[in-house]
Amino acid sequence: MNIAILTFDGFNELDSLIALGILNRVKRAGWTVRLACPSPTVTSMNGVTVHAQMSLEDAVHADAVIVGSGVKTRDIAADAVLMARIQLDPARQLIAAQCSGTLLLAKLGLLGAVPACTDLTTKPWVIESGVDVLNQPFFAQGNVATAGGCLASSYLAAWIIARCEGIEAARAAIHYVAPVGEKDEFVERAMANIEPYLFA
Repeated sequence: MNIAILTFDGFNELDSLIALGILNRVKRAGWTVRLACPSPTVTSMNGVTVHAQMSLEDAVHADAVIVGSGVKTRDIAADAVLMARIQLDPARQLIAAQCSGTLLLAKLGLLGAVPACTDLTTKPWVIESGVDVLNQPFFAQGNVATAGGCLASSYLAAWIIARCEGIEAARAAIHYVAPVGEKDEFVERAMANIEPYLFA
């Protein structure tokens, strides 16, 4: 299982790195989670620089892709050359977007008439692009999922794990990262958000 997290300059650390951490709780041969970036390094909205582990073009070969968010997403969405480098196919890939990453899915034509989740800042831009925005943290239809709010990145990670490794694997991964003393409650909340969309 090859998972790519699209991560651009100005990225939100909570979106890319929380998902990366939770997805890497799966310890199975062949399970890889990597940051896919448009350049060898990208710097976050708070000045954290990370190295690309794969290119945007490599994401076409991933089994699952998360499109992260950041403060430069509107610029990215308006950059035809950069957007052309993102080639995703929901017929053979799980595709998930976090917050303003939902705007990129909309601009790529991957949402169509499907409603989506995003953060409150990005909401008007997603609506402007012709997509209905839901007032909830997670939604999925088929192989495409969206989430709104930085900490909802845990729901995207759990959804991918559940789809690929099963519900118990997803529960175990969320349980591992959940706060001590709140683990059961945390797991149940996460699963309650994703389970209605797992096998519909």
